[in-house]
Amino acid sequence: MDRLRFPVRGLRSHSNPNVLRAAVAGWLGAGLILLVGCSSRNGRPQAASPMEIPVPVTIATATQKTMPVQVQAIGNVEAYSTVSVRAQAPGEIERAFFKEGQDVKKGDTLFTLDRRPYEAVLQQLEANLARDQAQLENAKAQAERNARLFQAGIISKDQYETFRTNADALAASVRADEAGIEKAKVDLDYCTVASPLDGRTGSLLVHPGNVIKENDTVLVVINQIHPIYVTFSLPEQYLSEIRKRREEGPLKVEATIPNQESRPPEGVLSFVDNAVDTTTGTIKLKGTFQNQESRLWPGQFVNVLVRLATRPNAVVVPSQAVQTGQSNQYVFVVQPDMSAALRPVSPGNTVGGETVIERGLQAGEKVITDGQLRLYPGAKVMIRSLSPGKQEGGS
Repeated sequence: MDRLRFPVRGLRSHSNPNVLRAAVAGWLGAGLILLVGCSSRNGRPQAASPMEIPVPVTIATATQKTMPVQVQAIGNVEAYSTVSVRAQAPGEIERAFFKEGQDVKKGDTLFTLDRRPYEAVLQQLEANLARDQAQLENAKAQAERNARLFQAGIISKDQYETFRTNADALAASVRADEAGIEKAKVDLDYCTVASPLDGRTGSLLVHPGNVIKENDTVLVVINQIHPIYVTFSLPEQYLSEIRKRREEGPLKVEATIPNQESRPPEGVLSFVDNAVDTTTGTIKLKGTFQNQESRLWPGQFVNVLVRLATRPNAVVVPSQAVQTGQSNQYVFVVQPDMSAALRPVSPGNTVGGETVIERGLQAGEKVITDGQLRLYPGAKVMIRSLSPGKQEGGS
């Protein structure tokens, strides 16, 4: 480089030393800028553009496999049957024979009432029956004797009718006594309150010592949980498919309990409501679960999965590869020149972290599953790794 020459004419005649120092500093700065410019042009590489730096990404290969066609919803567990136990006779509760939350069988004794008033009534009615039966026997004998006398012409017909009517009235009294005794026996049986079904008891609502009225106070609520229902709703667009599949055979239903993903309980679809809810556009359904392990509980919320069919040869990608844009959904595909191409797709069902691609992608193409935030169409990519469980060219 030629020696730099700075004009100094005129400085000698300048009488102010501060002005002289400022002028010299300015010329030296300009010289340094020229030196730096010459140095960068003469061999040192300039910094690379950010647009040319490859973006590290994780990829997976789109595969083709048989996928289940299923629908998901949020469901609520309901007891198969619920009974509010009431006493059918008034009286004082004498004893409770169960503990709160205990499983009971049909016919097990739950409560007993004070039996003494009902036993006294029964004994009184039995005594009345014995009295009326004795009177009836006597009336029958008199009616038979007077019948013979009437036939012989000894007594009048009115006298005979009086004896016969008295016997018939006593016979009616005996039948009334017998009916009263049966009623008293039923009331006496009502002093023992038994479980009407197999189920689990709730809280004890009325304790021994309380006096209750007939069919007035709920003593305990029993829920039948073996089997048990799961109620859920689906959009009406699935109704025709569900009806079609039910005609072909039972539809399997799974109920996944939150935080218990393994071994979800399985049941069958047992009920489809007879009308679509016009306010929500959904149809109510029920699944029946045997619930032998008592994993489902009334009032619990679960994730319901209805398996409708299977779909062979479906193109599948990991769900994290599918991105949502302003107008559609898309994936980034890795091109042979290691650039990213934005591909609009039509995703279908998602099962186990994999999404079915209806249109827009072919099996074998490599899609980006991580690093999409830094990508744009045409961006260069650097493959960091494959998605777990995915290999080049297959799943």
